[in-house]
Amino acid sequence: MVTRDGRISFRPVGDSHIRRARLLEGVQIVGYETGASDDGPALTLTDGDGLTRQPLDPGERLEYTLGDRRCAGTLSKGTHIGCSNPAAPYCDDHSYTWVCARCTGTCLKDEMDCFEAHAVYLAAFAPARFKVGVTRAWRLDTRLREQGADRAAHLHTVSNGRIAREIESGIAREIGDRVRVPTKIRGLADTVDLVAWEALLEGYDPIETFAFEYDLPLTEHPVRETIASGTVVGTKGRILVLERGGTTYAVDMRDLVGYEVREGPSDRALQSSLGAFA
Repeated sequence: MVTRDGRISFRPVGDSHIRRARLLEGVQIVGYETGASDDGPALTLTDGDGLTRQPLDPGERLEYTLGDRRCAGTLSKGTHIGCSNPAAPYCDDHSYTWVCARCTGTCLKDEMDCFEAHAVYLAAFAPARFKVGVTRAWRLDTRLREQGADRAAHLHTVSNGRIAREIESGIAREIGDRVRVPTKIRGLADTVDLVAWEALLEGYDPIETFAFEYDLPLTEHPVRETIASGTVVGTKGRILVLERGGTTYAVDMRDLVGYEVREGPSDRALQSSLGAFA
């Protein structure tokens, strides 16, 4: 599963799960890529025999109908181990809680192991939602893009994760350390309130600042849906924007993980924007 720091964490499974995986049929969505790293955004699908990467580049046409949803199993080094448990996107056997996400500077592990340099940052999401965060220093730009940040400011680089979490915990009491995906979706057609952003930064002395562009040509707010059919408009973090029937839809890609799919556009009735009737 994808952790808060953008890593994919895997939990070992026993032989019983491997035997059960061989009985699974159909194509299933088992993962996604935000495109924040070198490869572009994509969905990862499996038919039980291998993995397929479905690109999500602008203009790409998706025609998948969502079926039943179940646990997505595990992905490790290009191999998928399936699971028939009904809990989705991951059952208890395949869920993993990244303990560092709950750290406030007092290590929750048996032994602290985050000794590499960490960055503390502020991120802005249109129109005016802000958060503080921590990541390993070398992947700061990638982490911000994974989240779909519109603006960001690098505040500190420190020698280890414990110090970074202590700083984050203090700032979070004033600003917060989370912006949920539905909030990000509501701001997709907006721009950042620069007056509010600059006012926030006045209380800090950033090392550097960032402004990100995601090339989403939106003139109205997309309708939130869970679908996998339509023409790709673009992606922003883990949000996929699709156009279908004159309406743009915003899909949280994590909400697609675990679904069995079949080829062909869905005939399910969807909410349309007012612009679709103009």
